[in-house]
Amino acid sequence: MNILEIINHCLQSWGIPTATANAIDNALAFFLIVLVALLADILCRRLVLPAIGHLVKRTKATWDDILFSPRVMTRISHIVAPLVAYILLPIAFPEPAAGGIDLLRRILLVCLQLGFLWLVDALLRAVYQVYSAHESLRGRPLKGLLQTSLVVCWFVGLIIVVATLIGQSPWALLTGLGASAAILMLVFKDSIMGFVSGVQLSANDMLKVGDWIKMPKHGADGIVTEVTLATVKVRNWDNTVTTIPPYALVSDSFENWQAMRDSGGRRIKRSINIDVNTVRFCTPEMLAHFRTIPLLKPYLERMEGQPVTNLGVLRAYLVGYLGSLPVVSKELHCMVRQLQPTAEGVPLELYCFSTVKDWVPYEGIQSDIFDYVLAIVPEFGLRIFQSPSGVDLQRLKHGCGVPISQDSL
Repeated sequence: MNILEIINHCLQSWGIPTATANAIDNALAFFLIVLVALLADILCRRLVLPAIGHLVKRTKATWDDILFSPRVMTRISHIVAPLVAYILLPIAFPEPAAGGIDLLRRILLVCLQLGFLWLVDALLRAVYQVYSAHESLRGRPLKGLLQTSLVVCWFVGLIIVVATLIGQSPWALLTGLGASAAILMLVFKDSIMGFVSGVQLSANDMLKVGDWIKMPKHGADGIVTEVTLATVKVRNWDNTVTTIPPYALVSDSFENWQAMRDSGGRRIKRSINIDVNTVRFCTPEMLAHFRTIPLLKPYLERMEGQPVTNLGVLRAYLVGYLGSLPVVSKELHCMVRQLQPTAEGVPLELYCFSTVKDWVPYEGIQSDIFDYVLAIVPEFGLRIFQSPSGVDLQRLKHGCGVPISQDSL
């Protein structure tokens, strides 16, 4: 005979009706269950969880500090009280259908399920925090995978909770939801497309956090700061933020400059137009002067006995000049070439790679190179083509001594 039966027997011996004695007995039992559950919760919060946290802090690893963070420990403590009450309830009330005990057990079971969902939520976020700190996985779209996992867990969990409340099998609810799959797909269209696109972006290594991408269609030109289930955030160089749907990155084309940043150099490809009227063969005096320039000695020795033009000498000089610069990669292509002549002259293109790849220093190096090129071209008897300006027209007019209108040119 347990304590509750003894109390019930005493109440009946005092002349209290059986129904009233049973009600008092049930109330005392319920009170004891609540008291034990609260004591278990307090014991877990004040003793067990702090002890675990203290042990975790003494370890050298950092992942356990995140997995057993205060947030996760708090979610664990939320399960203790309903778990203890759910275990003790059938012991105190062997007839679950009596007095609404069955409904109370369902409520406790729902509390357990919701507490477990919150615990899984906290664990998934902790796992995300652990893996996002790894250098090898830092750029992966882990946040999108986290959001997808959370959506799936809560979707399945809420179906189980509803099934518990109404006393039906979760499979029956899932079967019923199959008929409304079209509506669900319409409602969660962006999430589903974002998830599929996120998987494709990750599996094909097309995009990750920290990449520099350019997508003019969406006005994006900057660094990817976040990849989620619904959006990809790009911080542009003007400090504005552009959000792009993940499926747009899969269906449309975009430029990813990360491969350039990971390579040995950033390309410099720019041309200047040489006035074709200034291209001529070199005279003996010019060749004698050019032989005094160290960068031109290998070229002139190779061209000994052959006609040499001032444009060819300029090309050879610029190749040597680029090769002498420490910021120009010696492992990648480096050349100076002619392009198809146009009405604006002969394009002379410099093609090389800068070892400095950051945008601002790179632009400074490129500008320094072409500042030098623009200044050195006249030393070879050449002139850079430039469309006539107002100053050129004034000089032409005064040089000829005849009034010339701009319309007549």
